[in-house]
This record gives sequence, structure tokens and C-alpha cells, in this order.
Amino acid sequence: MASISGIAHIQLSVSDMARSVPFYEKLLHAMEMVTLVNTPQFFYCIGGKTGVAISPIEPEFRDQPFNQRRAGLHHLCFRARTRADVDALFEVATDLDAKIVRRPTETDWAPG
Repeated sequence: MASISGIAHIQLSVSDMARSVPFYEKLLHAMEMVTLVNTPQFFYCIGGKTGVAISPIEPEFRDQPFNQRRAGLHHLCFRARTRADVDALFEVATDLDAKIVRRPTETDWAPG
């Protein structure tokens, strides 16, 4: 049996690169990730043994809104080192007008 050591990268498809890159750049840089590629067709940051990429969707899908209950990515969750890191990132996300589904809370609902 093979053993993994984590997720190498996640790639997200976005409907508007011009709007999405500044959002993800600020969010990912707040997590001390570093931009490696920033072109009109591909944006890629690395940090914490993880990569996050965004690329544009095909034009025929541009008018379809994201729905986490359809096939595809439901959500993306990063693990932080401290509660202070969580609170700092929550502030960045709030400043970016990100859609907040659940505010930071301390519970045992997420294993590991």
C-alpha cells in the first residue's frame, strides 16, 4: 500500500481571472504562500508544502454560477498552526468580502 504525505496542489477553475487573481493573491499571501506563476491563463502559489492554482473556465460555462452541491469541488479547507492564525486569516477574508459560510469556532467536528 502507498502512503501519501499530503496534497501537492489544488487547482480551481474560475469564471473571471481579472477578479479572482487579486482575491486569491491577497488570501494566499496572507498564509505566507508565494506566487510562482501569474499569467492571464494561470496563477499558482506555493507554501506549507501545498500549491494552489487558478485557471479560467471555458467560455461556455462563464454564465453558470458555482454550486457546491454539483459534481466538483465542494470546498477547500486549510489547516492553521494557531488560533491566532485562524483569526488573522478570517480578518483578511472578511476584508476581501469573501463569502463566509461558517465563522471560526472551536469544536471537535473536524478530525485530525
